[in-house]
Amino acid sequence: MEHSSSATDTAPASAPAPSSANAAEVRWANVRAAIDDYLATPASLRCDPETIIFMEREQNRLSYGISESVAEFDQWKEWGHDGALSATAWIDTVCHLPKNEARAQVRRGKALPGLPLAAAAWAKGDIGAAQVDVLIKAKRPVTEDALAGAESYLVQAGIDMKFASFCGVVAYWEQMADQDGTDEAALAREARRDAYLVPSPDGYLGKMNFDVIGGAIVAKEHKRIADELFEADWAEAKERLGRDPHVDDLGRTPARRRADAMIEMAVRSASTPAGAQRPEPLFTVLIDYPTLWGRISQLEQGPVVAPGSLIRWLDEATFERIIFGPDKRGECSKTSRFFTGATRRVIETRDLECQHEFCDLSAEKCQIDHIVPFSEGGLTEQLNAQVLCGRHNRMRYERPPPDG
Repeated sequence: MEHSSSATDTAPASAPAPSSANAAEVRWANVRAAIDDYLATPASLRCDPETIIFMEREQNRLSYGISESVAEFDQWKEWGHDGALSATAWIDTVCHLPKNEARAQVRRGKALPGLPLAAAAWAKGDIGAAQVDVLIKAKRPVTEDALAGAESYLVQAGIDMKFASFCGVVAYWEQMADQDGTDEAALAREARRDAYLVPSPDGYLGKMNFDVIGGAIVAKEHKRIADELFEADWAEAKERLGRDPHVDDLGRTPARRRADAMIEMAVRSASTPAGAQRPEPLFTVLIDYPTLWGRISQLEQGPVVAPGSLIRWLDEATFERIIFGPDKRGECSKTSRFFTGATRRVIETRDLECQHEFCDLSAEKCQIDHIVPFSEGGLTEQLNAQVLCGRHNRMRYERPPPDG
């Protein structure tokens, strides 16, 4: 009689479990294959908006994973086997990454457990390392408890807003969470201000480092003169060519104009007659209606400043007060230089920049446009106004091309 084998008799022996090294090699091969496939596709076939959005989000997710891994690598001290003194030194030597970036990866990975909502958003690709760095910087012993309660709101701001606007939101939150600390930090930044200009074989080399207020004063005047030089270059090229010039037709590059503007600042300073009136900086103080008691202040161009850092300027600057009501309508105090056009000033301060989602031209270079066109009965009032640059203002009224 033929023997009947049982299932146990005929079952093949179980395959050995793959080693951790083999499993890692499989993962690496899968990731490499996916990247190879992406790179093998011609760039012209992966330049559509959907692909760009997808890849940027996936890059965020990958940077999250790398920071997680690097933090574990740092904790387990595997870098010590090669004689390195830190994970940062090991990554710098083996992976050729700048030490500041390697250090940032370690810092982000270690901070993730304390920022669970930010970590989850980063892992999904909704935010990136830049937003996480801002939140890490805002997390200090004195703000830690408050940040736990505000993390959801701040992370959502990082998801919804442009990066600069998100930074403003976090800066305002910090002022509310640590009033003394933000003032002290602002004063410390001011104390670190520095500027030098030294001769070298090739000319003069220098560097400038200003606090928010001092930098805004210097930058505004420098930009004003650079714009004058641009207009002069444009007029000269137009006269020379007999047509509107292209940027490449101008006699100076932007870098040369910036350098010449700095020289012109010095020339004008040295040429100022004795006793001439010194220009006064203008500080715009924004006050949200429900929180008049709060600490909301920013400069004319939008940078958030700690109110305490304004004290030393009280005798030199012109201040204006703008209060925004619940309906976003603003009331602007009068100053000598803004005696007229207070409505425009409120709108510029409210919007700060062109309101087209893909434009960030500053409000002072833009136009004030009716949301509902005046020709269609739109009123000339704040609630029906928005800041738009000339190009995006014209685009609103351009007819779409006819269907093919």
